[in-house]
Amino acid sequence: MKVIKFGGSSVASAEQLKKVLAIVQDDAKRRFVVVSAPGKRHSEDKKVTDLLIAYYEKAAKNQETTSLIEEIAERYGSIAQELGLDVSVCEAFASEIKSLQKDFDESDPYILDRFLATGENLNAQLIAAYFQHEGVKARYINPKELGILVTDEPHNARILEESYEKMYQWHNTEEILVIPGFFGYTKEGQLCTFSRGGSDITGSIVAAGVKAEIYENFTDVDGIFAATPKYIHEPALIEQLTYREMRELSYAGFTVFHDEALMPSFKAKIPVVIKNTNNPTCTGTMIKESYDRENPNRVVGVASDSGFCSITINKYLLNREVGFVRRVLQILEELNISFEHMPSGIDTVSLILRESQLTPELEKVLLKEIEERICPDELEVEHDISVIALVGEGMKFHTGITAESSAALARKNINLRMISQGADERSIIFAICGKQERLAVRSLYYTFFD
Repeated sequence: MKVIKFGGSSVASAEQLKKVLAIVQDDAKRRFVVVSAPGKRHSEDKKVTDLLIAYYEKAAKNQETTSLIEEIAERYGSIAQELGLDVSVCEAFASEIKSLQKDFDESDPYILDRFLATGENLNAQLIAAYFQHEGVKARYINPKELGILVTDEPHNARILEESYEKMYQWHNTEEILVIPGFFGYTKEGQLCTFSRGGSDITGSIVAAGVKAEIYENFTDVDGIFAATPKYIHEPALIEQLTYREMRELSYAGFTVFHDEALMPSFKAKIPVVIKNTNNPTCTGTMIKESYDRENPNRVVGVASDSGFCSITINKYLLNREVGFVRRVLQILEELNISFEHMPSGIDTVSLILRESQLTPELEKVLLKEIEERICPDELEVEHDISVIALVGEGMKFHTGITAESSAALARKNINLRMISQGADERSIIFAICGKQERLAVRSLYYTFFD
């Protein structure tokens, strides 16, 4: 039995839903279908979730919302019409969209969640109606009925462990269940969403809950590539990688998966396959707990991410100060700032932070606190830093990876601000000047993949 999830681009139009139906019918094991809200049909289009956010913002300000309501309803209406569904489906959807504003209560902490979840919820109902129209034994099932219970954290819900036992009761269903992604319910019955992009989380949760043989995630690409096509022309497709490699790649900029999406499948040891709705015969990328072979590839991918900054603290005899790092981390904790890396020397400690956390005002406060409480000899700040990750379980079985990669970057005159390799030898992280990110990715890719 398989759980299958379709992303926003895969369910954005009637044409795409016909492909979805064909994929579901192609394998009788595909009995749990998790769907996103309709995504963009073309580059200038808008995602339904973005329209719902705009609708919420206007409703909160008591502004005119008629045109937005009509635009959202029309997205579903046009799909339903092209699929030959009864007009009553569209009328019911329009009524539900309007009711969001009718029941609007700004003091309700869950009101935004209800707006956000509407995109997935209506789409799941629409897709189930389409499947039934085509003679498929299918039905829509609400996450509450399925048993998805979550923590009481609006916009950032987490699954409760007791949910898995509730979901397993559906393991032997003979119907195809169409499930809206992105949200669950608290024990008090409040609708609560996962963080943005959380439909992937739902798919992984359902796969773990029903103990699926495999979790198939259909998107608009053939799988996961060894580097971003933004920098590399026709990069190699990764046929197989481990959960740990995927986590490393996701951290460093790969956006195929929501960061948290793999965790439920990882814990349940369920393989995940990334496939293309528009090219379903492609084998895609398999993500498993471990490799079937003893000696995996030394490098599976090169990832990059921008928007970092470094704060370097220089202080003579720093290594003799007991508790020095603790005091630095305490300042970060008090200001609610997280750090990504902390390379150090005898008299130097550097903090690599995501710049999105720091407003100009907060940066001034942070530097002032370090000056007053740490008393450094020098304090340097550098912005516009990119992080490049070279990832592969096979690194531990091959010598010279660090030397090869450093030499490749040196040949392109790329200066390293930081280099870090974990004890598990699964990845090497380089921090470089942001403007050299593309050059660095290309240099490393062609060193290990061409």
